Amino acid sequence: MKLFDGGKAPNPRRVRVFLAEKGMEVPIVPVDMAAMGHRSEEIAARNPFRRLPVLELDDGTVIAESVAICRYFEELHPEPALFGRDAFGRATVEMWQRRLELGLLFQVAAAFRHTHPAMKDWEVPQIAEWGEANRPKAIEFLGILDDHLADTEFVAGDAMSIADITGMIAIDFMKPARIALPDGCRNVQRWHAMLKARPSATA
Repeated sequence: MKLFDGGKAPNPRRVRVFLAEKGMEVPIVPVDMAAMGHRSEEIAARNPFRRLPVLELDDGTVIAESVAICRYFEELHPEPALFGRDAFGRATVEMWQRRLELGLLFQVAAAFRHTHPAMKDWEVPQIAEWGEANRPKAIEFLGILDDHLADTEFVAGDAMSIADITGMIAIDFMKPARIALPDGCRNVQRWHAMLKARPSATA
């Protein structure tokens, strides 16, 4: 198998961090997203949405979407469990994974894609008002997350999960999106620092 990877972009990075937490190594095919490599015919033949990451199996079968790829690896290598261990655990991870993806990563990405000058050829049309509208939404979500993290070490319980990976990467992505983490979010700061100290964070 081989993983078509997009470097520093958030979604490809989610898969790399997940693999690092699993202690797995997968052959990487680097794709230069800055040069629009993800829009190439090579990628379009594997993913008509022309997005990364893309996992190609040995038989030519393709899996796209970062969380779907992570679920595939979870099935192959269940330990350590990053999608929960029992019915309640899996539901809790799914709940927080979805909340962090739609409530934070999506908002941060919208702010970045619709306001950053480097994205004007990527996001067509680039609507600055929509980008700006998402900044306060991200800040509001962080307040809710901060309250939640007052009572838990990891976002979905007492163990690392895919939800933590999504959250860490969303907060990292706030810097290029020009969204500051509020000083009052001490629990989020503690949680983010803990995740950044893990070896997987550099993947």
